[in-house]
Amino acid sequence: MAKAEGDVTIKKYANRRLYNTGTSTYVTLEDLAKMVKKGEVFTVQDAKTGEDITHSVLTQIIFEQESKTGNTLLPVSFLRQLISYYGDQMQMVVPTFLEHSMKTFTDQQLQMREQMTSAFGDNSIAKNLHLPMQMMEEQVRRNTDMFRQAMQMFAPFAGAATPPQHQSAPPSGKKAEAKDIDELKEQLRALQGRLDSMST
Repeated sequence: MAKAEGDVTIKKYANRRLYNTGTSTYVTLEDLAKMVKKGEVFTVQDAKTGEDITHSVLTQIIFEQESKTGNTLLPVSFLRQLISYYGDQMQMVVPTFLEHSMKTFTDQQLQMREQMTSAFGDNSIAKNLHLPMQMMEEQVRRNTDMFRQAMQMFAPFAGAATPPQHQSAPPSGKKAEAKDIDELKEQLRALQGRLDSMST
């Protein structure tokens, strides 16, 4: 497939066929997956209504990739935790957190590739063999730490101090609402603090 200039529009028809308007050819979900890997930006529209259905099609691509043997990237525990956030008060924060985490992960991979390219540019065979292994080990450690923090984030503030056993009767009316708002603000501040610490 030839790469079109600018964003490409993919039309999805009632028979589920996908049409690439940039190349004037029919494509498959596998073709779209390859476009994503190449960094090509596209928007998927319903051919009849013009509705933007990019999100649902990208989700289908993930489902298809996950269904392939050996291609699983999403642990069952992560999927369970993700599902539990639909309809939860923290749902609005999760997309931003995931986007931030993936950007950090991608930036780290780019840095690692640059470091490996620099290492292999050296004529020393010993360095060429040793340095990449050190960098890979360090990168794995950083990524593991990042995803461990991510999984902890999905257990809402599990590290927070437990409330005292003896508490007065819960407040009612406007006082209760104010208290709930204050608690939510505190949770959001804690979440932002963790995001900031991860980015550094």
